[in-house]
Amino acid sequence: MRKVMSAAAAFATAATAVVSISGAAQAAPAGDSTVYGCRSGNVCIWREGVEPFNDPHPTVQYSSYGYHNLSNQYGDHWVLNNQYGDATASLCKNYGGTNCVEILFQDDWGYENLTPINSITLNRP
Repeated sequence: MRKVMSAAAAFATAATAVVSISGAAQAAPAGDSTVYGCRSGNVCIWREGVEPFNDPHPTVQYSSYGYHNLSNQYGDHWVLNNQYGDATASLCKNYGGTNCVEILFQDDWGYENLTPINSITLNRP
């Protein structure tokens, strides 16, 4: 289910190429680590098959701890845990944040098949 290592490497390479082409990257202001439209402290999902660096507009952003039931999320999606303080996010097969099968650590990207996933939990450190 998880293709993070190879997908993250490809994503990082593409992101580096974009920065190289567009010039020097500028650091975000202190306290602001928005990544491809995903605000600091959030867990974000992009549309199916969309590369975040091509379309920096996540379709869903979750910002509160606890579980969030998914709706109409099928196929492969980029998911980013852009939380801070070592907070994790879990992908769960059942509604209500149960039967979790995948953990995304802080700053972790995953290219995930969300068809069997019915909820995401944002977990306090």
